[in-house]
Amino acid sequence: MSRAWVNQAIAKIESDFHRSADTHLLKVDIPAFPNIGLYFKDESTHPTGSLKHRLARSLLLYGLCNGWIKQDTTIIEASSGSTAVSEAYFSRLLGLDFIAVMPATTSQEKINQIKFYGGRCHLVDDPATIYDESNRLAKETNGHFVDQFTYAERATDWRGNNNIAESMFQQLEKEPQPEPTWVVMGGGTGGTSATIGRYIRYHRLDTKLHVVDPENSVFYDYFIHRDSTVTNNQGSRIEGIGRPRVEPSFIPDVIDTMQQVPDAASIASVLFLEKVLGRKCGGSTGTNFYGVISLLREMKEHQEDGSIVTLICDDGCRYLHSYYNEQWRNDRNIDVTPYLKQLDNFWYHGQWQDITES
Repeated sequence: MSRAWVNQAIAKIESDFHRSADTHLLKVDIPAFPNIGLYFKDESTHPTGSLKHRLARSLLLYGLCNGWIKQDTTIIEASSGSTAVSEAYFSRLLGLDFIAVMPATTSQEKINQIKFYGGRCHLVDDPATIYDESNRLAKETNGHFVDQFTYAERATDWRGNNNIAESMFQQLEKEPQPEPTWVVMGGGTGGTSATIGRYIRYHRLDTKLHVVDPENSVFYDYFIHRDSTVTNNQGSRIEGIGRPRVEPSFIPDVIDTMQQVPDAASIASVLFLEKVLGRKCGGSTGTNFYGVISLLREMKEHQEDGSIVTLICDDGCRYLHSYYNEQWRNDRNIDVTPYLKQLDNFWYHGQWQDITES
């Protein structure tokens, strides 16, 4: 292995990091809850447009420093899209070939972005086969299967060193409530929840971590029952979060509470958020927001003040042909109308109405 090439590759990734300013923390006022602060960590402003830019950078550095990635290594990843987009970006930066193994249902916008960065897309009909296909391609090409679902929880230094948790809490330092009551995020690889959960404990904070999970994902069941063999043969319709099996990078013991969110609630939330933020967001952000709403309801019932931090995971322009397309929703029998009404009543008037009563 050429140590000189590895040194240059690491320097290129570090230079890219220094060229990219940190993402913003946006404060949003809640009409019905003026004493509760809500903040969105906007990860969509990374060069590749999503939270996964941080993960891809860490995973490639991890591979380089472990000696797994060499000058002519083909990079291979199993991904529903955003991680692959970011890894394609970094692979191009290093002059390496990249192959994304993805479910055939992945949005065309993400596929186009991977191709824009010079990557290739290997689509599979059964989402559960992405791991075997990735390993097969790695053997055929003598490449490196990055395997985000195994290494996401260990590739990032959870104690600090410019990770998302350190950034988030530093940006809160001058806020009225610098130590939030809750951080809310989805269970994707499990890497970000592990980083944030460990950081909270390491720094002895009272903040609690609430992780949301979409339909057709096993993380919630695993959190409740701790059966690591649980599987689901249906893929998640909320891209970027939700897994058909328990992934090695998902660490349940750093999570305080979990919630399973219906897909219709996630998608209604991104449509509602467009009014609140004046912009489109992806489905995982909608899942996050519905988790925020659920916690707001609990805080109201217990007459608690405080603050909540969540993530804008990626830009909604990647989903114009899916979540924002009424025909796409109708074809899948996703009725967002009851949830839109529920969100509107609670956000503006503090009145909760169960969907069954709508």
